[in-house]
Formats: sequence, C-alpha cells, structure tokens
Amino acid sequence: MSKDTLSVTDNRTGKQYELKIENGCIRAMDLRQMKTDAEDFGIMAYDPAFQNTANTKSAITFIDGDKGILEYRGYPIDQLAEKSTHLETSYLLMNGELPTKAQLHEFTDKITHHTYVHENIKSFMDGFRYDAHPMSMLASTVAALSSFYPEAKQVRNKEVRRHQMTRLIAKMPTLAAFSYRHSQGLPYIYPNNDLPYAENFLTMVKSIGKPNWKAHPALVKALDVLFILHADHEQNCSTTSVRVVGSSEADPYSAVAAGITALYGPLHGGANEAVLRMLREIGDKKNVPEFIKKVKDKDGDKKLMGFGHRVYKNYDPRAKVIKKACDEVFEVTGKNPLLDIAVELERIALQDDYFVQRKLYPNVDFYSGLIYEAMGFPVDFFTCLFAIPRTVGWVCQYEEMINDNEQKIARPRQVFTGQRKRDYVAIDKR
Repeated sequence: MSKDTLSVTDNRTGKQYELKIENGCIRAMDLRQMKTDAEDFGIMAYDPAFQNTANTKSAITFIDGDKGILEYRGYPIDQLAEKSTHLETSYLLMNGELPTKAQLHEFTDKITHHTYVHENIKSFMDGFRYDAHPMSMLASTVAALSSFYPEAKQVRNKEVRRHQMTRLIAKMPTLAAFSYRHSQGLPYIYPNNDLPYAENFLTMVKSIGKPNWKAHPALVKALDVLFILHADHEQNCSTTSVRVVGSSEADPYSAVAAGITALYGPLHGGANEAVLRMLREIGDKKNVPEFIKKVKDKDGDKKLMGFGHRVYKNYDPRAKVIKKACDEVFEVTGKNPLLDIAVELERIALQDDYFVQRKLYPNVDFYSGLIYEAMGFPVDFFTCLFAIPRTVGWVCQYEEMINDNEQKIARPRQVFTGQRKRDYVAIDKR
C-alpha cells in the first residue's frame, strides 16, 4: 500500500529517513534531522529565487501553469473578467465569497468614502521634483500613510486591520492619479464619489479644464477588466515582499510600500514597457520573420518580450481576455499601429516549434501595454496602473499571513562561501 511519505537514504551515514508528504510538499525542517554527527547543523534546501519552495499555504489564488488556469477563490479569471467588477472581485478576494447585493453596496460605500487623502499628502507630494517617477512617488507616499494612521500598527486587531485594508484599496487610485498629475505638471483632481472605482480614477487622471468631463464607457470597462486581471497572482515577487515585510508585524502601509518597490523593478512590473520597445524596434509586420530568426539565434541578443512566464507553461489566461479588450478599446481610440506587428508576431511564434517546444506563449504583458498606450498613459505610469488593482491582492495576502499560526518573521538561511578564521592585520602591515 502506498504511503504519503518520501524515503531518503543519507549516503554519508547510511541512515534512512521517512519524510511526510503533505499537499505535494515535504517540510524543509524535516531535512535538519539528517546529520553526520551531533555538531552538524543538518541539511538545508538551497533554492535561489524560490523556484521550488512554498513558503506559505494560501486559499486566495490558484494557478495551474501547465494548463493555463488562474482562479480567484475558485472562480475562473475569464468569468470574473466578463461578469464581475473590480470591487466585487476585491470583496471576493477579501472575504472568500462573492457578495450579495447588500454586501456589495456596503463594501462599495466603504471604499468610496475613503478615497480622499489628508491635505498634507498633497504637500508631501509637492516635495518631489517635477520629473519624479510616478512609482517612486507612489511607493513613498503609501509608506508615509502609516504616519497618518498610527493605529495601523495594531496588526492583530481585525477591525483595525480591515480598516487599513479598505483605506489602501480606496486611496491607491487617488495617490496614483496625484502622482500622474504631478509628473505632468497638472493640478490635482479630487475624487468624485458619485463615480465607480475605475471611472473615478480615469477622471482624476484625465480631466482637464472641463468640470463635467466624462470617460468613455468602453475605456472604463476595459480598465476595470485590467484591474480584475491584475488583482492577485499568487506568490510573485511583490507579494512575497509584502509577506516578508509583514512577517515582522510592520503595518499594512509599510508592507504594501515594499510590494510597490518590488513591482517597480523592470523584471516584474516593467514587462509591458519592454514589449512596446520590442514592437517599435521591429517597426513593421513584414520585419517580424527576420526578428524571430534573430531571437532564435543563440548567439544573438534579441529577446521575445511578452512571451513565457515563470509559472505559466501554457497560454496565460489573462492574455486571452486582454486580447479581446484590445478590440473594444481600439474602436474608441483608433487602432494602435503596433497591434498589427503584435498579432503577426504572435501568429508566427505560436506556429514555430522553437517556441512551442519551450512552452513560450503570450502572457498578460504582451497586450496590456498596447491598451494603456492607446488610452493615453505614458510608459512610466504603466506600473502604477499595475499597483492600483494589485493592492487588494497584497492586503489579502498580508492578512492571510498575519492569521497563519505557522508563519514567523521571515529569516532565510544562507550557504556561506566566504573566508573564515582570519587574524586582524594592522593597517601599517597590510
């Protein structure tokens, strides 16, 4: 009869061990019993970049990268993108179930009435240079919020913690919009609490000289869909940063600021910008075959941006939804001239055995940058558009970590490779 265990023989000592398998994992601490003698620390698992290490149990987001599946609390991402809204999806992520009409109304009301920020925040943001990057402004300002809400340090108090989670979801669009307006030299536009979440954000960003400016419904819908798609994505770099900082029981604002700074990195939040640069470099769809040839050249320096993913080894389910949203946005804005290049690049790559065998399929970044650009957002603002919806994922992951009795302050081990036992040499003898 099979058992949920792993039998291990330590060939250094000849000893045999039986390790319990739970949820497809063994516990790393079980390896510590494998020693050569009493002085031995025990075996550790060496895993750079956490490529095969689970640091938590989570019930929020499920990904099956081989099958191209993404689910929030069990609901497929394509169904949520088609039928839900970002705030309804946020409620789902926070509470585990879709809301009733009454619950959604109450939740929306809470979010809506926390969209304003303290007037001193404007003074704080005015201290940045005129050309400050919007993401550096956003990260700094979110971190500063902890000084405005000192009660946030009561991280074990559910009521207090939930209040901060609500504030973060509500204020992030306002702070992002203020960052944009500052970078453009435009006056700040206050939130309009009569407007839905995505429309309110677009109005704060785009309204110029018209008190009754209205965002196009198709653009509002597309942005709301993008917000849903980016709401959470399991244990990625920024989410792990939030959890690691939060494990010290830092307040939610400080932890989310850490997530924003991780997202700021070009390998995480900057991928859609890299796609646009690649498409502009190609220049015309007739140049795609030659570009593909250069990508396949092992001695070349060309990369196929927007294809492949650390997790997905199939077509990113979010990319399918975004591709549809492209058509709806371009009907309003006019077609982005880079779209023809993108479509041709995708067509050729998906038929090429080189990419198929390596399971390189379009990911969420391949088309999202085209939409953002068509909507008039500058490239350096793309990561802010990522951070706004990801906030709900960050705060949910933060709360799950706080409530997990197995979690302790994060403290990875290292494999020491430096010199040891050296005697100090006086400076005049070196």
